[in-house]
Amino acid sequence: METPFPNRRWLIIPSDIVESINFDEVIDNSAQNLRYSIDGTKTFVKYDISEITETYTNTIVLAETNEESTVTTYAGIYGRPSFYSETYPEYTHQEILEVLSTEEWTKPIEETV
Repeated sequence: METPFPNRRWLIIPSDIVESINFDEVIDNSAQNLRYSIDGTKTFVKYDISEITETYTNTIVLAETNEESTVTTYAGIYGRPSFYSETYPEYTHQEILEVLSTEEWTKPIEETV
């Protein structure tokens, strides 16, 4: 079974850094549209990454000068927002679904008799 959103990541961050988010770097479009934990101390953003597994070099011809130039792309993960930090947990689609189903993020449904 194929994983939905294989290149999408979710980053849980403290809600007090929301003002520092550049919403051009994430899929969410404003602080008002973010989902917060029940206690309001955390939120998350989503973004797409590109994972380059090995370094490679391409030769290109510059249109302006017709000269050849080489461009090296290094192995790594690209597309993370500028405020990304390894201190904040990053999740895949399945992982974030599990986190969001916990009592920290979802109020229990009250039973009515």
